[in-house]
Amino acid sequence: MPTPRRRRSALPLTLSATALLVLLATACSGGTSDAKGAADGGKRLRVVMAFPPAQAMSPYGDDAVTLSRLAVVEGLTTLDRDGAAKPALAASWKRDSAKEWTFTLRRAAFQDGTEVDPAAVVRSLTAAQKASPKPRVLSDTALTATARGADTVRIVTDEADPLLPQRLANPSLTILSAAAYTGTRTDPAGHATGPFTLARVNGAVSATLERNDTYWGAKAKAPGADVTFVADGTARANALRTGAVDVAEYIPVSQASLLGDGLVHAFPSARTNGLSLNTERGVFADPAMRAAAREAIDSEALVESVYEGRADTARGLLGPGVRWAAGVRTAPTGRAKAAGKAQVARTKEIVLATYTNRPELPESATVVQQQLTRRGFTVKQVVRDYAQLEADALAGKYDAFIQARNTLLDTADPVSYLASDFTCDGSFNISQLCDRNVDAAVAEAAGATTTAARHAAAAAAEADVLGADALVPLLHERFLQGYDDSRVQGVALDPLERTLITADTHVG
Repeated sequence: MPTPRRRRSALPLTLSATALLVLLATACSGGTSDAKGAADGGKRLRVVMAFPPAQAMSPYGDDAVTLSRLAVVEGLTTLDRDGAAKPALAASWKRDSAKEWTFTLRRAAFQDGTEVDPAAVVRSLTAAQKASPKPRVLSDTALTATARGADTVRIVTDEADPLLPQRLANPSLTILSAAAYTGTRTDPAGHATGPFTLARVNGAVSATLERNDTYWGAKAKAPGADVTFVADGTARANALRTGAVDVAEYIPVSQASLLGDGLVHAFPSARTNGLSLNTERGVFADPAMRAAAREAIDSEALVESVYEGRADTARGLLGPGVRWAAGVRTAPTGRAKAAGKAQVARTKEIVLATYTNRPELPESATVVQQQLTRRGFTVKQVVRDYAQLEADALAGKYDAFIQARNTLLDTADPVSYLASDFTCDGSFNISQLCDRNVDAAVAEAAGATTTAARHAAAAAAEADVLGADALVPLLHERFLQGYDDSRVQGVALDPLERTLITADTHVG
């Protein structure tokens, strides 16, 4: 397994709306003034995000998604709402053979004024391929890019990859100018191509965006944005309620009814909240104990008590946000017989961990702890900011881990999720699962050239993972984004979680 990604601590979780107002004032003081914003034809956006930068805005980890959601970075392609690839920095492409593709670039410039050319594309894709740890989107493939002529790039994959256009839309494969690569660091600030330029970053606290007036597409309607990072969901909701921000990312379910429909906007997601069980060591190395834990879980109780009915009960790894999954799903295979309550009671204490960045997860952990305790387990909770948990979770130091996972995040296809989370060499394998049947099914899906074949193989892998009880699905989330729809327009409600702020986002 690659070296676990290390993340920085977030802001104090007790941050109040008043403290956030002070923070916003401080953040805005270093950016463009509202007066200048008005002169430019609009007000600056005030945005609060849930996850602080973890790797100084490096594009090779989770920060890449933040950069994408803030409309800073772009790749050769982008995705529509159904997950199909469409042009971005590449105006068109064609498949020359099973492993070879040609991409034709559009005329565009980087935010530092240099030209987007084939050499820049080759440089960026090569840097991503060599990054350590490697971006998850490249965990199951390798690619080689070469410049061909004035405006074309040839990309060769090590294996046949029918999803390459979708893969290249991943934010970790963003295209940056030469100045972004200095020493061992990759810095997107001022070196990307999106409608907003990342002007400055204040550690894990705040960031300033300015409009990119040389953007190749429609220019941003807002002159810029002042962004704060606040892990506490209640503080984000309070900031929206008091008017301290225009857009608040990921409103907690507990705050939705207090804010009302005019401020909270719900939409379906491909996110599954699951209980990862450590299949390699500890109590849950025994399949019978994992089966007992699975039988203890009551998904409907979680949906009603924690999510106030604003979620869907567990249907598998791939929930209703993956619309084709229900039609091809098969029953879990090879499940062990669950251990009895008396046998369970003789086991050692188990450690159940989750993170605070999504406020429903600690509440879910308490309900899951109660459900496991009723089955006979002795459970200790560990609840911290995600930055303080990720490395240990990936190293298998917890017996059980509750996480919220977007199953279509990397390629808008679940194969990369299955590969990273459940294969022997997976880069995000918290359950430590290594099962030859799962690996074979994922490999078959990755090589499939037809949609039907990919779906069937993904369903087979799902059945094997569920049969091993490596992950117990808890529920499927619905996303809740916060903004006042009477004054803020153009916020993207994206089930794939790639976009939030766009060139169209503005305060009316």
